[in-house]
This record gives sequence, C-alpha cells and structure tokens, in this order.
Amino acid sequence: MPATEGAPVHGSPSDLLPPSWTSIIPLWLSEDTPSFDYGGFVVGSSPAEARLLAKSPGVLAGVPFFDAIFSHLGCNVEWHVQEGQDVGGSRGEKQHVATVRGPVRNLLLGERVALNVLARCSGVASQSRKLLGLLRGKGYRNVLAGTRKTTPGFRLVEKYGMLVAGVDTHRVDLSTMTMLKDNHVWACGGSIGKAVAAAKSAGGFSIKVEVECRSLAEAEEAVDAGADVVMLDNFEPEDMKTAARKLKEKYGRGPRAPLIEVSGGLTEENVERYVCDDVDVISSSSIHQGVKHVDFSLKVVPKEETDKKGGESLAQ
Repeated sequence: MPATEGAPVHGSPSDLLPPSWTSIIPLWLSEDTPSFDYGGFVVGSSPAEARLLAKSPGVLAGVPFFDAIFSHLGCNVEWHVQEGQDVGGSRGEKQHVATVRGPVRNLLLGERVALNVLARCSGVASQSRKLLGLLRGKGYRNVLAGTRKTTPGFRLVEKYGMLVAGVDTHRVDLSTMTMLKDNHVWACGGSIGKAVAAAKSAGGFSIKVEVECRSLAEAEEAVDAGADVVMLDNFEPEDMKTAARKLKEKYGRGPRAPLIEVSGGLTEENVERYVCDDVDVISSSSIHQGVKHVDFSLKVVPKEETDKKGGESLAQ
C-alpha cells in the first residue's frame, strides 16, 4: 500500500504509474539483445512455460514491470502470490510465485531483464518494510521516506518498491518540490530568506519549499521566510529532539505548521535514536541504496512435464 497508512486505499501502487512508463521496456530489452539472439536460435519458438521461483526471503515488488517485459515479448504471466506479500522461505526453500507462458525463445529473451528488475524492486521494498517495521516497533507513527539518491534511469522502479512497502517516496524529481540545500543558500550569498523568496516566486502556491538546515537558528530563519518543510540534517539525536521540540512549540502542530524532517546517515543501526513525536518525516537512503536483492530464478519446465500435465487435464 502507499505510505499514507490508515488512509483509505482506492487502488494499488501500480495505479500510480504514468502511462508513458512502458516506453522503457524496449530500451531494457535492446540493451540485453542489441543484435542477433544466438541462444534463441538454439531453442526455437515452440510454446513453453517457465516457473518463477523466489529463492530468498523478501517482499514481492515490481509485478507491473515483470508483466510488461513479457507482454512486450508476447508472453503472459500468471501470479500465484500478490504483490506486497512476503515470499521465499527463511531456510532456503524455493517458492513458486508465478508461471510465464509463451514461445520458449521469448521466455529466455525476457528472463534476465525481468529477473533483474524484480530482484532490485523487491530488494528496495524488503529493506523499506524492514526499516518501517523497526520504527513502528519503537512507537514512531509518522512518515518514513526515501530520498532522491536513486539509480539514474531506474528511479521509477526504486520509488515503486518504496510504495509497495508502505514507505513515502519523498520528492520524485526536481520538479516535485523545491529543496534548498547548502549549495543553493551559498549561491544566494548565504541568505536562507533570499533563497526561499526566489523559490516561492518561481514555484508559486503549488510547489512546496523545503530547506536543509544545520542548526535551530537556520530552521527558524527558513520557517520565518515561508518554508513549508525544514530538514534537520546530520543532527545528533538529542540535539535533533531539542530542536524539533522548540520548533513545534514556536510554530505549532496544526495543518499550517511547517513539517519537520530528519535526515542524514540514518540506517537500521541508528535510526531508533531519532524516534520522536515532534518529527513528521524521517528520510533515509538506506532503504534503497546498496540494498540486498531478493533472489529469483526462472526455470523452463521440461516439455515432457508440460505434455504430461496437458494429457492429465484432457483425461479429466
């Protein structure tokens, strides 16, 4: 489900994907097969089926991408597990999570591309849910978000994995929200107020402005200038809690109050120390950078086995 926990859910994460996203599928496939498909010549194009097996534990995510890759190749996918569910056994058991049917050559054309995307997306979802669960276990009830530190050309997949896990995607790109970091402020002569004013004039009423702050004084300057969100960046836990509390006391907690975000080097090893009711958003790149992939494999079912199964169904 999307990250707004407790809110009504009217669709699935796949309903959020833009209609243009499938244009990436031919590029992924052409990267893997830029000229002749020599292996395809070996196997031919007779009908076949393959089993998608989850070989390590994790959260299944990336179903739309997997489906689109094989659809582009004239194959169809039957899922036996829903997206967002846990897959793979903790003791190395292989779980049959989907069946793919189509020309055998095309099954193998899509195999590595589809597995790579599914493994990466599921890895992001798994780590996202793990960190979210850790925070919930410590009583944190507000937002966990990713960051923009994503793989170039693969951001949509990684952000999608966060959504499946119930984690906020944060801003998806530079056009989504204006985040003023230290470089922006320094380029404006060191004036947070000047930088916020320029951002507001460009983005108008519809684009929120966030300011990265290194001290309570900077955060207050940002809010006074009109910032919608202040990020307490690389604070020590106790300093962060003090700053967040003072900001809430000064500016309130209502819907018009600025949001307080905490970020900077947060991982599952240290994030518990930053749990605080005064913090609206905890953001971390650890849920999508360098995460362990979920291991999947695609195994073509031997022809004699599919022939036997077809014979059994006819007999029935």
